[in-house]
Amino acid sequence: MRLASPLPRTFDSADGWIVLLRERGFRTAYWPLADDAPLDEVDAYAAAAEAAGISIAEIGAWLANPISPDDAVRAAGLARCKAQLALADRVGARCCVNVAGSLAGTWDGPHPESLSADTFALIVDSVRDILDAVAPTRTYYSLEPMPYMLPDSPERYLELLQAIDRPRFAVHLDPINMINTPAKLYDNARFLRECFDTLGPHVRAVHAKDMTITNALTLDMPERRPGLGDIDFHAFIREMQRLDPDTPFLVEHLDSDADYVAAVAHVRAVAGELGVAS
Repeated sequence: MRLASPLPRTFDSADGWIVLLRERGFRTAYWPLADDAPLDEVDAYAAAAEAAGISIAEIGAWLANPISPDDAVRAAGLARCKAQLALADRVGARCCVNVAGSLAGTWDGPHPESLSADTFALIVDSVRDILDAVAPTRTYYSLEPMPYMLPDSPERYLELLQAIDRPRFAVHLDPINMINTPAKLYDNARFLRECFDTLGPHVRAVHAKDMTITNALTLDMPERRPGLGDIDFHAFIREMQRLDPDTPFLVEHLDSDADYVAAVAHVRAVAGELGVAS
């Protein structure tokens, strides 16, 4: 696996970015540029990464809602997903990732029909549209699982893979987002194994997060920095060894660079105990 986290913006060039990645010991990276960066700058960063042997883990199509019931929002969402997938293909990222989209007023919000057969069909059509329009050859389009929208389980993700039936549709695995019951959290080593058993051959990148449960009613299961929750990271990292050894293992959603440094240190400490390079 290749471990990485977001970086502070202390660099102003591709060379400076590579220096910082090397200082952190990262062999993969989040894409560092804004979506509207000039293409010559895009190409310079991609070339620098390739020359340094650093993979680009993911490019997000965040904020896009390709299944919105609002025609204008849906059209804009599809256009953004296509543009970001084309960017990911240009730079050779392992994947372009978004959530499936929502029927709610927000791009990633829960809705009573989120898990319905009709919504499943909308997701299938939207992903096919995105992939068929771009026809990527170097990257993959993927969906991040969510606790309250499809795909919300490894089984449902596999159903989407089969229904979409496109070779460039793959998995961005965030098992923590699919831990949406206490039972899954309490036995998370088993659930992690289920995720990798079901989806392993299709995984292009993995989010590395922790989680706990509080006594707030009716149910509160917040994310935590790796090492501060209840996720069995020994089991998590052992499962990662079943994947392509270049698969990114990506820390996210922390408040400060100090938190990211601590999270990476925890993951590396566990990996070291298991004899795993990161």
